[in-house]
Amino acid sequence: MKIRKDFLVRKIADSNIVVPVGERVADFKGMMTLNKTGRFIWDMLLNEVSFDELLGAIVDKFEVDENTARADLIEFINSARESGVLEE
Repeated sequence: MKIRKDFLVRKIADSNIVVPVGERVADFKGMMTLNKTGRFIWDMLLNEVSFDELLGAIVDKFEVDENTARADLIEFINSARESGVLEE
C-alpha cells in the first residue's frame, strides 16, 4: 500500500495537514491532520510498503509495544482509506 500521488502534506503552523491536489480536491472526504507518528507513517507510505514493514518501523522508531503500534496503525490505515488517500 502507498499514498496516492495526488495528496500532499503541508505544514501549517504546528500541524501537518493532508491536502488533495488536482481532481482529488472534489473527492476528498474530510480532513486529515497528522501527529508525529502519523507523519512518520505517511512518509513511509510515500513508497510501496507492507503492513508488517510499517509495524516494525513504528515499534523501532517510537519504542512502543507491538500491540499498541498495531492498534494505532490500523486506526491510521482505516482513516486513510476512508479519506481516499491510500493506493492499494
